Amino acid sequence: MNVAKTLRRFGLTPTLLTALGQDPAGEELIRACLEWGIRTDHVYRTSDFPTDRYLAIEDTNGLIAAIADAHSLEAAGDKILLPLSDGRLGHTAEPWTGLVALDGNLTGALLAEIAISPLLAAADLRVAPASPGKVERLRPLLGHPRVTLYVNLEEAGILCGTVFHGARAATEALLAVGARRVLVTDGGRDCADGKAGEELLVDRPQSVRVNRVTGAGDTFMAAHIAAERNGATRAASLQAAHQAAAEYVSGEIGS
Repeated sequence: MNVAKTLRRFGLTPTLLTALGQDPAGEELIRACLEWGIRTDHVYRTSDFPTDRYLAIEDTNGLIAAIADAHSLEAAGDKILLPLSDGRLGHTAEPWTGLVALDGNLTGALLAEIAISPLLAAADLRVAPASPGKVERLRPLLGHPRVTLYVNLEEAGILCGTVFHGARAATEALLAVGARRVLVTDGGRDCADGKAGEELLVDRPQSVRVNRVTGAGDTFMAAHIAAERNGATRAASLQAAHQAAAEYVSGEIGS
């Protein structure tokens, strides 16, 4: 949702592929999406499970704890991908060729299936883990030729089985183990953008007062996607993503 809302802010119209219950929470989310201009006509609605929930606890130092209940999404499995195969958004003979923002809230099995699926073989896949606890699920996508991976320093360390002390080293290590494109963030410290066969870029976000952190990574990712979609260079896209994330965590833009 954070990614979709930020994409809307930058003039794009995202379509959600997810699972929502046929309950009041699901109806409330559908209404909110319509108000924001986010398409929900391909959302899988089920009466078997309630709408998933997310709870985050923050203080002035940042995130203390978070709980993500994704049972309904996990139970839905590949049903959420039906629009990519039944002709609504594509099919095997004519797969989706546009952008896809994908996250680690899907099961490891479904992410592994997506990694080899012809339905997304031509898509521009932008992938984030959702949390450090779910980053291992992304391993099947690590060497995918059309994946851009967005991780923080801790998540990069988990994927590489080590501890990094800076985004540059983490990015270089992920490229060395097969990633084709990766962006590593580290809070208010240097961020790096690495792309196989091209120069590694490093940029530092501006210093701002932090009023919230939940959704900052999603905002960074979506702003970066929007900038590249609009033809910005890698360097300009990185700066645009930093600017959007800074405005978000400082509270200059709405949640």
